[in-house]
Amino acid sequence: MRSGIMGGFNIWIYGKGLMRGYIVSLALFLIGAILITYTGLGENVIPILTSIIMIVSIAYAAIYVVVHTKKKGWLHGGLVGILYIFILILLSKAFVTGYMLDRVVYYRIIISMITGMIGGMIGINMK
Repeated sequence: MRSGIMGGFNIWIYGKGLMRGYIVSLALFLIGAILITYTGLGENVIPILTSIIMIVSIAYAAIYVVVHTKKKGWLHGGLVGILYIFILILLSKAFVTGYMLDRVVYYRIIISMITGMIGGMIGINMK
């Protein structure tokens, strides 16, 4: 058994997948910021935009991880979704004063897990 591999869980694959997901998030947030700044889009689109970006990034990260693990797509995808949102929550707790876990955060956790599971199912069926 190689280092970092435990029953199909390879920390390096997960790390690469999560980093790719965060890079996609950053790129999409940059595009969104440019669109909001230089077009007629109002600030009222920010909540839906952040949700869409989060869903796309988690799905991409889950697909990447599952394509490389090649088994149990829904399980690995769901784990990627949970890890993605928990890292964001930890960063928010560390850097945002007064950050609190409320109903919206709990919904985002559930959405992240479901999105990861769907991304994992898509990834396992890709060839």
